[in-house]
Amino acid sequence: MQKVTLITGGSRGIGRASAICLAQRGHDICIAYRSREDQALEVVETLRRLGVRAMAVQADIADEQQVNALFQRIDRELGAMTGLVNNAAILKPQATIEQLTAARLNAIFATNVTGSFLCAREAVKRMSLRHGGQGGAIVNVSSAAARLGSPHEYIDYAASKGALDTLTIGLAREVAAQGIRVNGVRPGFIYTDMHADGGEPGRVDRIKDTLPMQRGGQPGEVAQAIAWLMSDEASYVTGNFMDLAGGK
Repeated sequence: MQKVTLITGGSRGIGRASAICLAQRGHDICIAYRSREDQALEVVETLRRLGVRAMAVQADIADEQQVNALFQRIDRELGAMTGLVNNAAILKPQATIEQLTAARLNAIFATNVTGSFLCAREAVKRMSLRHGGQGGAIVNVSSAAARLGSPHEYIDYAASKGALDTLTIGLAREVAAQGIRVNGVRPGFIYTDMHADGGEPGRVDRIKDTLPMQRGGQPGEVAQAIAWLMSDEASYVTGNFMDLAGGK
């Protein structure tokens, strides 16, 4: 069975690393991106050089119509889907509770929570045995912030990832009999561009000495965990989480 996997937020960081790692394992890949077209196209070229089919689709997963269109393109151009990596997420500048606004909260939850639900919904429709699918795997990219709360910095982002963890548990039980496994990874202090979105590009270097392993992680280390959870090697694993936070 040829594996066809969608990775949201696939133009950089963990999404990009996961696309490359899965392509090396033979997956055909669609990466969804919101705004970084040049980076997305560069990833696609890298994937094609690895010998797989690859495409990039611009889509804001907070928009239901764009999510529907994204999955319809995959249907037409890559065929039967077998995997989803729910990786797309947004982060706003560091703030305390006193500085949060409804607009900020709604924007974060629209992408990080609603968008992930919508993508999971469409993936299940295609992969579920009762809909004629072949089964498959979903990996939700959460965060150590879901456990730690991220006080004084990103409690809104942390709360959105807590919701994603709950989705992982509930959906895993809901679709297990339909041949779909659902798991989560919780990266912690990883060297990605996302920290710049929060206003502190050097955040990992500031924190790393406080971690038991005394170093930050690399996107490729998270990608390896995602690839394992997507693989047949993890065929009896569902509703579980892998923490990648240097022991924190």
